[in-house]
Amino acid sequence: MLSDGSALPVAMQRTAAAARMALRAVLDLALPPLCAVCREPVQGRGLCPACWSKLSFITRPYCERLGIPFVYDPGPGILSMQAIADPAAYRRARAAVRFDEISRALVHALKYADRLDLAPMMGRWIARAGRELLAEADALVPVPLHWRRLWARRFNQSAMLAAAISNQTGLPIAAGALKRVKPTAQQVGLSRTERTANVQGAFRVPPDGRAVVTGRRLVLVDDVLTSGATVDGCARALLPAGAANVDVLVFARVAEPAQTSI
Repeated sequence: MLSDGSALPVAMQRTAAAARMALRAVLDLALPPLCAVCREPVQGRGLCPACWSKLSFITRPYCERLGIPFVYDPGPGILSMQAIADPAAYRRARAAVRFDEISRALVHALKYADRLDLAPMMGRWIARAGRELLAEADALVPVPLHWRRLWARRFNQSAMLAAAISNQTGLPIAAGALKRVKPTAQQVGLSRTERTANVQGAFRVPPDGRAVVTGRRLVLVDDVLTSGATVDGCARALLPAGAANVDVLVFARVAEPAQTSI
């Protein structure tokens, strides 16, 4: 079952998403599919060859804890300075691609332009990047939106990505495991300290969510990881509620932790 613990019923989210996808299918019959980034005509859906060539997938070497890519290979098991100086509550994080011009356009198309048709493609890339985490996981937990933002946006992009990963792997989505109980300001442009303060106390495991959290190895799913404050806040809610382990999977991450503006 797809849910992020919000006040909006799951059935309504699914119905609205299906209606938008059906409308896009009708438009595709009348208009040629366009590249999600540059809007050039493409065969099928996704990216044109030029934009595809600019997409920067994250592969090893990277920090085994945070997934931050290294410029050179420092050897097996080496952690980044951020992982050592400021340990996260979650165990490991992985991202499919670097956050840059191309991946930003894909994220914005999914979130703000109703390009839900991109979610399966993005979900496949995430599942490939996080295959070792998913192999050990019991369930997926999409980072929830506050009900006000969910109402305005009409769908949770993290839930769409989690559904795509679930379709790829067969892992269930932990329905109602986590709820965003405090509306927060947009994280864009905030410093790391401001981001942490912004999400302080924003997430909670509701009483009826403990059954799907206790003793389970969970993977948080989100679209972009910048400072890690949001997913860290989620992990700090899930672990005291009994989660055995919390890992993080995202579509894109800022490769330089000091670069916080997205």
